Amino acid sequence: MAQKIPATVVTGFLGAGKTTLIRHLLNNANGKRIALIINEFGDLGVDGEILRGCGIENCRDDDVVELSNGCICCTVAEDFLPAMQKLVERPDAPDHIVIETSGLALPQPLVRAFNWPDIRTRVTVDGVVAVVDGPALSEGRFAANEAAVDAQREADDTIDHETPLSELFEDQLACADMVVVNKADLLGSAAAEALATKLRSEVRAGVSVLHSEMGAVDAAILLGLGVGAEDDMDGRHEVHHHHHHHDDDDDDDHDDDDHDHEHAHGHDEFESFVVSRPEIADPAAFAERVAEVIRTHDILRLKGFAAVSGKPMRLTVQAVGPRIDSYFDRPFTAGEPRETRLVVIGQAGLDRAAIEKALVA
Repeated sequence: MAQKIPATVVTGFLGAGKTTLIRHLLNNANGKRIALIINEFGDLGVDGEILRGCGIENCRDDDVVELSNGCICCTVAEDFLPAMQKLVERPDAPDHIVIETSGLALPQPLVRAFNWPDIRTRVTVDGVVAVVDGPALSEGRFAANEAAVDAQREADDTIDHETPLSELFEDQLACADMVVVNKADLLGSAAAEALATKLRSEVRAGVSVLHSEMGAVDAAILLGLGVGAEDDMDGRHEVHHHHHHHDDDDDDDHDDDDHDHEHAHGHDEFESFVVSRPEIADPAAFAERVAEVIRTHDILRLKGFAAVSGKPMRLTVQAVGPRIDSYFDRPFTAGEPRETRLVVIGQAGLDRAAIEKALVA
């Protein structure tokens, strides 16, 4: 019988550092071929592009699968299972699969999906890793910008669970086999260890809690846990039950639930759009301009890529609230347009013309 392909599920709220952790993992995979399933949000597939830009020879474009039709735990049958089947049925199947959830996904339904007959004999959940924003959590928040997380939630009309962030966080911890307290360098060693100690008292016995800077966790630590989480659901049950369960033979109930779901989400209260502009001359000055635009227009989230004059590398730009991170991720390829493209996410009513004018100036 063929050995099952191990899969790692990475959870955590927007801005916690999931993509940074995965990018570090790819850069230090030591020849292991890793395929990625990314539950993306927004009009521009930034997370997928960041990971495609890892520059690792054994991380090819077709090893990155983006699921952009909504919350992964709410579209398991429609999106996740077909994506998994496609990966495992390839003649050159990956050595390991890493799944980055949107941050709003409940991990338990996703792990349970590995018991579906079509994939149970082919894949096993090596472990569930929860990434938390250390500085935010130490201040009593679950994300650096909780409003941005709410914007992500409201813009996704596929979500069928109405989950306060506190309850979703508890469910992420309840399902985790490892908790990574990220951005520990912003806390200091004593505060980071104090937070890790607190989290150890809240998770299941045997769950590892460690801290990291810029998502730098050794692949030997993240991979190869060998937990088989899909066979251990009793030990990681939801603290709260959130999903609406629709009976296929009861159309009237289904219609009522759909109506309530649509009403509850209010997704029209938020919007996102893409701003394109030519190359930028000065990354530092551009970051200051982006920060000013965010403050002036109450933008919740901004992410994308920029071309810098005279530089062969593409600049990745990510902002959650006032905090902006940028770094060069990969060279521009032959024929690739040297342009800047940014996704802007905020509450409905953003002055798009003013924002575009300020970012393009």
